Amino acid sequence: MNKKPVSTLEGRLEHITYHNADNHYTIAKLSIPKTSSRVTIVGTMAAVNPGESLSVEGYWEHHPRFGQQFRIHTYSIHLPDSADGIRNYLKSGFIKGIGPAMAKRMVNHFTTDTIEIIEHNPERLQEVPGIGPVKADAIVKAWNTHHGLRNLMRFLQENNIQASCSGRIFKEYGCEAVEILKSDPYRVAGDIPGVGFIVADTIARNLNLSLDTPERIQACLIYILEQFAADGHTFAPLEDLLERCDSLFQIQPGEVPPILEMLAESREIVINTGPSGTDMKMIYLKHLHEAETGIAAKLKALLSIPVMPPDLEPEEITAKILEKLAIQLSGEQMKVLDGILAHRAAIITGGPGTGKTTLIRSIGAIFGTLGKRIIMAAPTGRAARRLSEVTGRKAATIHRLLGFNLSSGYFEKDRNDPLDADVLIIDEVSMVDTPLMFHLMDALPMQCVLIMVGDVFQLPSVGPGNVLSDLIKSEVLPVFYLNEVFRQARESAIIMNAHRIRKGDPPLFERPDESGDLSEFYFIEQRDTAKVVDTIVELCCRAIPKKFFLDPMQDIQVITPMHKGAMGTINLNQVLQKKLNPLPDGAEKIQRFKTGDKVMHLKNNYIKDVFNGDIGRVAAIDKNEETLTVDYEGRSVPYDFAELDELTLAYAITIHKSQGSEYPAVIVPVTTRHFIMLQRNLIYTAATRGRKLVILIGTRKALAIALKNNKPRQRLSFLARRLSMTVS
Repeated sequence: MNKKPVSTLEGRLEHITYHNADNHYTIAKLSIPKTSSRVTIVGTMAAVNPGESLSVEGYWEHHPRFGQQFRIHTYSIHLPDSADGIRNYLKSGFIKGIGPAMAKRMVNHFTTDTIEIIEHNPERLQEVPGIGPVKADAIVKAWNTHHGLRNLMRFLQENNIQASCSGRIFKEYGCEAVEILKSDPYRVAGDIPGVGFIVADTIARNLNLSLDTPERIQACLIYILEQFAADGHTFAPLEDLLERCDSLFQIQPGEVPPILEMLAESREIVINTGPSGTDMKMIYLKHLHEAETGIAAKLKALLSIPVMPPDLEPEEITAKILEKLAIQLSGEQMKVLDGILAHRAAIITGGPGTGKTTLIRSIGAIFGTLGKRIIMAAPTGRAARRLSEVTGRKAATIHRLLGFNLSSGYFEKDRNDPLDADVLIIDEVSMVDTPLMFHLMDALPMQCVLIMVGDVFQLPSVGPGNVLSDLIKSEVLPVFYLNEVFRQARESAIIMNAHRIRKGDPPLFERPDESGDLSEFYFIEQRDTAKVVDTIVELCCRAIPKKFFLDPMQDIQVITPMHKGAMGTINLNQVLQKKLNPLPDGAEKIQRFKTGDKVMHLKNNYIKDVFNGDIGRVAAIDKNEETLTVDYEGRSVPYDFAELDELTLAYAITIHKSQGSEYPAVIVPVTTRHFIMLQRNLIYTAATRGRKLVILIGTRKALAIALKNNKPRQRLSFLARRLSMTVS
C-alpha cells in the first residue's frame, strides 16, 4: 500500500467548525497567506484557538461529501506576532471577560508587545482603560491556565494519552502538571484515583523507566483494586490480583507479595482470609473493608437492642391509619405492618403494584401518631422527590441527609453527630452501595428503628457491593415479601408484564380484555441494527407523539443497556439530538451541547442543588461569560464551561441511570448486540420505568436469552458472611 505524500502547511486558524471535547477531534479552517487560500484541516488538536498561527504536517485527502481536506498528523502552535493577529487571538473567547472591544483597547495600547506584557509585566495591564487590579489578575490567571492546560494536553497527546483526563490532572497540579508527570509519573496514580495509573504507566514506558520498581507495582495494585470496585466488587481474590498484574502489566507474581505487605502496613489495603475451608485471601481497599465490617458491626449492635412496645394497641393503630389515610390495608400488608412494629430493623421487598408505597405511608402515619421523629430518604434526587410526593412527607437524598461536604469529601453526620431521628425509612435500597450504606449506619442513632424498602429483583447499585441482596442472604434481618398485586395494578399491562418478566415468563403484548384500548406494552421485532435505530427515531419523533399525544422531549425516554455500539447511549444521543433538536442558524453550541438539548446531571452537586440523574433542558449558552444554563423543571442552574463534564446528553440513558425514575413512555432496545448485558433483572428494571407505555425493540431471541438468564454477574462481597458470623 502506497503511503500518502506528507506535506506541511503554515497559516492562521480562522474558524473552528467542530471540536469534540472528549477526544479533541477537530475540523477547522486554516488561512494560508502564501496562496491567499482557506483550507479545511481535520484531525486531533488540543486547545487551539482562532487567531493562532499553526504549522501542520499531514496529507491531502478527498472526502466524498466535503471534498478536499488536509488530514493532520502533527502540529505546532505559534502565538501571533502582528497587531491584527494578537487582537484576533485575544478576542477569540479563551480569556473570560476579554471581548472584541477590550482586545482592541489592549492592542491599541501595547501593540505587538501585548503578549509580552501579559506574560512578563502583568502589572502594566492596568494602564488600559477598563482594567483594574482584579481584572488584570483574572486575565493573567486565565492566560496561564489556558496555556498550562494546552501544554498539558499537547504533552498527553504526544504520549498517546486521551486528553479527556487533562482537566482532572490540571486541577490537581496546575501549570506544573507537565513537569510533575515527567519527573515522577507514578505520583499521579496516587493523587488521581481511577485514571492515574494508566496515564503514569504510559508516560513511564515512553520515558523508558523500569517496569519492576516498587512505585510502579504499588500503583498497579491500587489501580487493579479500584477496577474491581468499579466492577461492583468490594474485594479482589489474591489469585485474580496476581493474574491481572502478570497478564496486563507484566509484573511477575513473585514481586507482588512484598509490596502487598508494605501496603497493608501503611493501611492502604487490608488482607483478610476467606471462608473457612478455603485458602483464599481477600484483598480490600481500606475504605471498602471499613465499610463492609462497619455495616455488620452496626447491625449487630442495632439488633441487640429490644424494641419498645408501641404506646397503642393494634386496634387503635389500625384505626389511626384508616382515619389518617382513608385506606384499607390487605391482610398481607397488615402482617408486614405488625412485623415492622416488632423489630428494630427490617426489610420490605416486592415488585411494582404490591403496595410498598402504601405501607411506607402507613408506617409513617403510625410512628407519627406515636410522636416519633421520622426521616425518609432515597439514594437519588429523583427517588427522593417521588418518595415525598407519594407519602406527603419530606424526603431527602442520603447524601443530603448525611450532610455531604463537597469541599472536604466527608459527611458531617456520623457516630459523633448522629441523625436526629427515631425512625429512618430508606426507599430504593437496591441502589445503595456498600460505602454509602456504611456512612448511613455510622450516622444512625442506636435508639432508631431502621426500615429498608426496595425491589431485590432490580439491578444492584452502580457502586461496589450488593447491599440489599447481601442483607437478605444473611438471614439475620427480618425480610417481609409483598407478593399480592392489587386489583388496580392488575389492570396495568406494564405491571403484570413486569411480574411475568420477574418470574422468567415472556411478557404478553395483547390486552387480555380486548377492550380496544391502546396497549401499554409493545414488542417490535427488528433484527437489523440500523433499522432498530431508525425505528427508535421514528417512535420518538412521530409515532408515539401522534398516537399517544406525548411530548418527545418531556415524556419519552430511550433507555439502553450500554454506552457503546449503534444502540448505545453515545450513538443514540447523537442521532436523536440531530432529529429532535436540529441546530438552527445562529444557535449557540459548546462542545456537544446546544440550546434546547435534553441533558442529564451526572454527580450530586449540593451547591447547585442538582443531583446524579436529574434531567433538564439547555436554556442558554453564553460564550462571553462562558456559561451554559440548564432549566430543571422551571429552575435555572448555570454551569461554567469548565463544569460541563457534569452533564451528558439525555435523549438516551443507560438502564442503570434510569433506576429510581419513572417516565410516561420508555423505549428499550433488546438485541443480541448487547449479549453480555442480556439479563432478566436488566429487562425487569427497564420495563418498570414506564408509567403509560413500554416498547421493546429487537429480537424475541434476545428477549428469551435475557429472561432465561437469572444469574447476574456475581459481585464479590463478604457482607452476607460477615453478618451471619457477627449476628448470632
